[in-house]
Amino acid sequence: MKNVDQNTITQAVLERMGDMPDARLKTILTSLVHHLHDFARDVTLSEEEWMHAIQFLTRTGQKCDDKRQEFILLSDVLGLSMLTVAMNNQKPPGCTEATVFGPFFVEDAPIVPLGGDVAQGAPGQPCTVSGRVVGSHGQAVAHAQLEVWQADEEGFYDVQRPELHALQARARLQADSEGRFHFNTIVAEAYPIPTDGPVGELLRATGRHPWRPAHLHFMIKAPGFETLITHVFRNGDKYLESDAVFGVRESLIADWVKQPDGNTQLHFDFVLNESHD
Repeated sequence: MKNVDQNTITQAVLERMGDMPDARLKTILTSLVHHLHDFARDVTLSEEEWMHAIQFLTRTGQKCDDKRQEFILLSDVLGLSMLTVAMNNQKPPGCTEATVFGPFFVEDAPIVPLGGDVAQGAPGQPCTVSGRVVGSHGQAVAHAQLEVWQADEEGFYDVQRPELHALQARARLQADSEGRFHFNTIVAEAYPIPTDGPVGELLRATGRHPWRPAHLHFMIKAPGFETLITHVFRNGDKYLESDAVFGVRESLIADWVKQPDGNTQLHFDFVLNESHD
């Protein structure tokens, strides 16, 4: 098609993709082109504004490395991460809800035995975490695999500290034959997401704060069950109503209980949904 204009270019692009062999990819790209073109027309997007957007996305990619994923952070603050989580993790009543993965997960975290120290020197007040992993009918999920990670009391994950030579405040554990688990760590504290990159610029431009309420990350896997990626949030945190990445769910809020000896205890049971694959 020659001489396309603002009214005909969308159809021209779609026709050019008409022979796409992957049906799902065709569905996604067709919708994407429609929405992008409609957006540009709706706001009468200028060339200068579009170039600014391209430069923003370029800098977002340049900020990514093996320790930080700025694109995940961008998806998180736009609510897109939580939208996809909500659409793809609809579970039966009673199952533990999923929430965002976050940008600071690390493969091959240290293996820690039950009752072991997950903090590994990370600064913070001592905390004992315990719970049980069960199925939707209350049955024990024997030997479930748990990964846990968190920020320290100063609001940093280990991968944000270049001076560290070993991972901290993250671990892999295995529940016992009754699905029970327990470990030692540090008290979760509220913290701001990184604001030294393009996502920080976006938050400042839109008048938003960068804070996340205190939480522990969990990823739980077991044969015959859907993988669960979730947080447990600290009750009473002032950012529960305004989480920068929209990840809070009422069912994931729990009490961190201060003990007479100064330690803090958190108990939380996880209910996995059976896999139907």
